[in-house]
Amino acid sequence: MTDITTEKARIGAPSAQPFIDGFTEEGENLSPVNTGTNTSTTSEQPSAGPLAGASAKSHSHGGGVGVPDSSRAGRLTSYTLEDFKALTGLEEDWRFTPLRRLRGLHSEALTGTAPAVTVSAPAGVRVETVGRDDHRIGSAGIPEDRVSANAWAGFKEATIVTVPAETSLESEITVTLTGAGTDAAAQHIVVVAEKFSKGVLVLGHEGSAVVSENVEIILEDGAELTVVSLQEWNDDSVHASSQQAKIGRDAKFKHIVVSLGGDLIRVTPTARFAAPGGEVELFGLYFADAGQHLEHRTFVDHGQPNCVSNVLYKGALQGKGAHTVWVGDVLIQKNAEGTDSYEKNQNLVLTDGCRADSVPNLEIETGLIAGAGHASATGRFDDEHLFYLMARGIPEEVARRLVVRGFLNEIIQKINVPAIEDRLTEAVERELAATDN
Repeated sequence: MTDITTEKARIGAPSAQPFIDGFTEEGENLSPVNTGTNTSTTSEQPSAGPLAGASAKSHSHGGGVGVPDSSRAGRLTSYTLEDFKALTGLEEDWRFTPLRRLRGLHSEALTGTAPAVTVSAPAGVRVETVGRDDHRIGSAGIPEDRVSANAWAGFKEATIVTVPAETSLESEITVTLTGAGTDAAAQHIVVVAEKFSKGVLVLGHEGSAVVSENVEIILEDGAELTVVSLQEWNDDSVHASSQQAKIGRDAKFKHIVVSLGGDLIRVTPTARFAAPGGEVELFGLYFADAGQHLEHRTFVDHGQPNCVSNVLYKGALQGKGAHTVWVGDVLIQKNAEGTDSYEKNQNLVLTDGCRADSVPNLEIETGLIAGAGHASATGRFDDEHLFYLMARGIPEEVARRLVVRGFLNEIIQKINVPAIEDRLTEAVERELAATDN
């Protein structure tokens, strides 16, 4: 939208008056209440550990292998919980997250019952429940933070959904995860799109839960897959989800996150190119009400030449204490010649008392690319737009809803599944109706 003031995001910029009690520009987690309150079996970072594959190397700008927060490329990855320090909220990756509201997902053993999994799929799709020792688990990614590693340590079984090779699905796969309690739990999902397959998978979250979830998505060569992750939890839910995708040669991956329900939601989609010629689209829509914390952190790792990525996240906020966070990381490695990448985040603030944090990050290690860029914008309604609609006899409340509906509808239309688009349009209408009350 051209009516929103655009400016380069600045980390740690001073603020005269925090919008939300307990927050500063550095985040809620700098409060002494959080520091030192977490439990861990270790307090020291190991001197060496598994890192982010080929992207883990020293950098001329001062980063280095295994140096925390030095670069997105050098982030520690490990299947072992003890390799990660206890969280304090001082970490760059957690400075916006209210740790006290994670309900133990970062500090306690995840012994609760995971949300029940129900799968509806077209004929030919394979659905399996497997143990931790299945060779496909761990194929797409390694935990990148303590919460994800805790989920890895805590899950007992995984659900694997496979789209067979050279199969073009006529209808979507629906995976519904229904929470039935708020004891901290772990969950693991694996999605495999075999060679030259085409399909759409909807990952729906509902009910009440406190869950840390690892989702692995594997696209083999030539596969085309759309994954839609819907967060429609009850108001008492806490959900942390690491969703990592590995993209094969000439594969096309579309990932759409829609976060509406829950008390605290933190989704971290990651896409890594495993071979040349891949295409990735990461889209997101979120609508935060009073007191909600909705956080999304995307990462596109261009480690192969001639790949394309496009990231677009849009959010709306209303009500006192509504807080959204979007952090977008794009890494273009030295060997990723011919890369074409762009990321953008837009936020529309509907009422006073809201806060939207938006931080785009771009690391480029080669100049031999087709293009790369990013943008961030946060603002309120454009009075001229409202005046234009109201001058034509449209009441102010209706005019405001039309503007928001048009703002968010761009993401809904990316899904290309009519039933899901209608469902989300209705959900947005319910959010807008709440604005008028």
